[in-house]
Amino acid sequence: MPSLPVGCRPPLRVFDFDQTSIWLFTRTVNLTDLSWQRIAALAPDTPIVFPIAAIEQHGLHLPVATDSMLLAEVVRRTNVLLPIESVLFGPLQWLGNSDHHLHFAGTLSAEPRGYIDMLNRMIDNAVQHGFRRIVFLNGHGGNDVPGRQAVFEARQRYRSRKDLLLLFTTYWDHAKPWFTRDDLVQRYMGHACEWETSMIQAIHPELVGDIDELEDVAAGFGFEPAYRGWITDDRTVAGHIGCPRHASPEKGEHLFTVYADSVAEFLRRVCDWDGQSFDR
Repeated sequence: MPSLPVGCRPPLRVFDFDQTSIWLFTRTVNLTDLSWQRIAALAPDTPIVFPIAAIEQHGLHLPVATDSMLLAEVVRRTNVLLPIESVLFGPLQWLGNSDHHLHFAGTLSAEPRGYIDMLNRMIDNAVQHGFRRIVFLNGHGGNDVPGRQAVFEARQRYRSRKDLLLLFTTYWDHAKPWFTRDDLVQRYMGHACEWETSMIQAIHPELVGDIDELEDVAAGFGFEPAYRGWITDDRTVAGHIGCPRHASPEKGEHLFTVYADSVAEFLRRVCDWDGQSFDR
């Protein structure tokens, strides 16, 4: 187990994949650690953050838990950058909307409408318990459309409430890592790509298969600027999209650093929201 950062309580192991453990340091607050009375005392002004990810195929070289592992590490690193007990983190939700990957074994998916309904129910639970700043922190591209739809629908349900901040965000949208590292080949988050492969190399190199012979797979959606409906095997045989053969653990460490820094800055904005304004 890694050493504790200064000011942290003992960590919570949030899930295991065989011998692979992911730890969240509790500099901020984990909902699963607390009694209902302590949780109630944190509402209404403490932001509640729900990390959401996926279990799905990640090519020939990465584990199916990649998205969940990477998001957990981003959250762990973000934790130590935030003021103590400033944010309440919910448990990482590993079941995502991954129907487009179902051609590949090991993918576990909630169907899209059911996934939207689940996220809506999480919002309703948080609102019922008095929380007013509700954030989904996403780590899987397939969750993007249903996640945005969920917060849109919730805002319509609570349209008379001017004190609610309902947010959906994806961690890699908060930074442009190539601005500070010019050897990154990609300018986008792909799938089992240079970026994700580098990040898994940084935290669990023993889980990464051979990447030297993997061919680059273009990330375009086709017929742009239109959006084409697709399933993964329309675009890739092996399961990856992007350039995994260019990955390195040094790149992965850089990616984690810039994403943790930028997500922490975003959550500080959420903490500082004045409770009424649209964008501050």
